[in-house]
Amino acid sequence: MEEKEIVLEEENVSVQTENAAVEMTEEELHGEKLNERVKTLSPTMTVLKRFFRSKLSMTGLIILLVLFAFSFLGPLISPWYENGDRVADTLRMGKEYFTTRNPLEYVVDGQTYKAFDIAVQNYTFNVYADISWEHWLGTDENGYDILTNLMLGGQISLTIGLVVVIIETLIGVVLGGLAGYFGGWVDQVIMRIVDILNCIPQLPIMLILSATLDGLGIMDISRLYYLMIVLCLIGWAGTARIVRGQILSLREQEFMLAAKCSGLSVGRKIFKHLIPNVMPQLIVSMTLGLGSIILTEATLGFLGLGAPLGEPTWGSMINYVNSGTIGLDSPYVNFWIPAGICITLAILAFNFVGDGLRDAFDPKMKR
Repeated sequence: MEEKEIVLEEENVSVQTENAAVEMTEEELHGEKLNERVKTLSPTMTVLKRFFRSKLSMTGLIILLVLFAFSFLGPLISPWYENGDRVADTLRMGKEYFTTRNPLEYVVDGQTYKAFDIAVQNYTFNVYADISWEHWLGTDENGYDILTNLMLGGQISLTIGLVVVIIETLIGVVLGGLAGYFGGWVDQVIMRIVDILNCIPQLPIMLILSATLDGLGIMDISRLYYLMIVLCLIGWAGTARIVRGQILSLREQEFMLAAKCSGLSVGRKIFKHLIPNVMPQLIVSMTLGLGSIILTEATLGFLGLGAPLGEPTWGSMINYVNSGTIGLDSPYVNFWIPAGICITLAILAFNFVGDGLRDAFDPKMKR
């Protein structure tokens, strides 16, 4: 009997061991399936997952969405913007005054009299409207709603920043990629051009250009186009230097040797294998460039040399600070404080998004 009991216990142990082995096998299979799901996650989804996990980058993205919606969708619902143009709510005050012209002297009975040609004229002038439910930030001297001007100024400032950064990044990537990949005389020529551009002070050049446009009588919106062209021609040098330095360190690595042995063309090796590895540095450069360009436009507008007269931009709105005392009791405080807040938020948001994209594109990030 004892031998039978021992045999039964051994069989029960063996059965439990087999069940445990089966359970472990199922857990391992489940773990392998999970690993396969993680491994099958596309690179794009991996970048998005890392980006949306960052609270700072999400904060910057939300701020940017709000600013773009405020600038591009806000005028569509503004009662002071119709048919693609601003509507002035001009508050006019009638005044009367007398003018005299051509006084004549007459002598009657030995007495000298002066006769005046008296004309009565009426004139009107505009005044600033205070903050009210009708005008949340008041109006300017021409009767235009300041909040609507702030929206339209955001359109110009944000558009200039995005267009200039995209164009100068494309130029810098192409020239920097060629300089880093080929080296030799190609590298020497491109880098000497970069050195020359880095020696040119940007702000004095913009001031000279603005004065030249004034001398040529160019006072319409095309002034901004000329400024954008000059910013693109000057600003690509920094991007080209970054791309060139990264490609010099990447072109000698194993994956580039494999690409060379596989017979890929030069264009595919540069733009398919090298440039994607430079994306984190490019993103940081682009976001910093956006902030710099918005500040440049604001500086020119503050100096009265940016957008044409009467065209609302954030920089030109800040220029109103020169019209009165800088203080909370200034009559122009509703002009420059909201514009300054918008500029600050835009620059911070671009930097936050750039930091988040840099971390998301970085292949060395484990989280």
